[in-house]
Amino acid sequence: MGRVLAMAAAAASPSRLGDAAEIEAVTDAMIRLLVGTPLRSDGQLTIKSLAQEADVKRNKLTHKHTGLKGLFYALVRMQDARPKVVDDLKRKNDELQHKLTRLSAQHNQLRTCFQQLVRVLHVLKAENQQLRQSAGSDGGIRVLPVQHQPKG
Repeated sequence: MGRVLAMAAAAASPSRLGDAAEIEAVTDAMIRLLVGTPLRSDGQLTIKSLAQEADVKRNKLTHKHTGLKGLFYALVRMQDARPKVVDDLKRKNDELQHKLTRLSAQHNQLRTCFQQLVRVLHVLKAENQQLRQSAGSDGGIRVLPVQHQPKG
């Protein structure tokens, strides 16, 4: 489409070959934005993004190629939604954000459990050391009295 419009512009005004290249670049950029596959811009359906995508100055669209600007706005209004690619990316991003939140909570829970286990291990090591010291040098094992706990 861009090439056809550029050829028409070149045929109408052969002395302005730069215009044909700009027209082709802008129309190709329009197609990429409307399809949702931007190469140089953020993918928004605005004149600023169109100029960035076409690699032309914005004033070329607002002052020189006003017909292309009007065509772009008309195509955007007809589309009446964001490109499908943008919707898919938003959905995937939302899913990943949810997954990240869930994994972060799980990580914090595991970290808490780990810290508790480390504390229990230190207590058990200290108790083991005390038992070894109380066993004395004979190395005998002493039976500890059983403590009855009330049933609750």
